[in-house]
Amino acid sequence: MPNTKSAERRARSSVRKHIRNRSVKSRLGTLEKAYLDLVSAGKKDEAAAALRGVSSALDKAAKTSVLPRARASRKKSRLAARLNALK
Repeated sequence: MPNTKSAERRARSSVRKHIRNRSVKSRLGTLEKAYLDLVSAGKKDEAAAALRGVSSALDKAAKTSVLPRARASRKKSRLAARLNALK
């Protein structure tokens, strides 16, 4: 239990951020999974469109500090490499 008023406020704020961060991370996972399904099915055009969506979502997550910028950048790079390996 928080001991001070400011700690109570921080606890409330922390809960709000936790819920928001979880929903963003969940959405990222869903987008990434959909993209990887398209890549494994060999649908290059649809996968390219999905990659744009995933990259945008990763950038937004990094911008709002849900993910570290380096992790978002690394994921984007690895996902793009998978698309480029597709023939």
